[in-house]
Amino acid sequence: MKFNNALKLAIALLVFLTILAGYSFISPYDYTSVNLQALLQKPSLAHLLGTDELGRDILTRLSYAVRTSLFVGSFVMAFSVLVGCVIGSFSAYMGGKVDLLVMRITDIFLAFPGILLAIAFSALVGNGFTSVIIALCLFSWVGFALMSRAQVLEIKNKPFIESAQMAGVGKLKIIFRHFLPNIATIIIVESCFVFSGAIIAEAGLSFLGIGIQAPHASLGIMLKQGMAYMLVSPHLILVPGLTLLTIVLMINLFSDKLTDIVAKH
Repeated sequence: MKFNNALKLAIALLVFLTILAGYSFISPYDYTSVNLQALLQKPSLAHLLGTDELGRDILTRLSYAVRTSLFVGSFVMAFSVLVGCVIGSFSAYMGGKVDLLVMRITDIFLAFPGILLAIAFSALVGNGFTSVIIALCLFSWVGFALMSRAQVLEIKNKPFIESAQMAGVGKLKIIFRHFLPNIATIIIVESCFVFSGAIIAEAGLSFLGIGIQAPHASLGIMLKQGMAYMLVSPHLILVPGLTLLTIVLMINLFSDKLTDIVAKH
């Protein structure tokens, strides 16, 4: 009961922050506008979470930062699931030289730590929103490819697969109609970890200065900019830091709950 209540509360807060972005009747401030007369203000009725070093409303910037994190995490997760599962399933189903080639390519990606590959890519092509998403998508599909390949190898010789082959069903149709639905439960659980990992990675890249750039809002940018004023205005790092912690914790708790549900069925 306590878990369900905490999970519902966290989801409600994140949904509120996401909806808050862009609605002037709730948040009357522009997340990029500078107000030199309101520098480093503490939380008040005018600014519920205070202002930053440029006088920008922290609550407004936080709402945009949460929207950015959720979008990046969702896009990377969707890309990883689609590409990774299709590649892994196709590799296992084809077997032979095709499977060997795909696995060697996968091993190349596994040889490099994912975050270092993302840093190298961002440094090579430049900073920005699109670059961060592409950099994270480069390595995030590998786990799904290996996982789906292992699952397909277990079921590829099952009677219902052989029946579909004898009926003349195409290979791609077998993959999408028979293989992927049968491994959907484990894919859903793994997706939660990729979702939270992408959010942390985006914040890390932005914190290092090679991800999303100011004046755009990102939890990593807010943490980086707040470090210089952490002794004077600790809320500058506490707010984005606790928000990032809440998002990741919420996703991990949801994943644990989902794992229990899958295990019972």
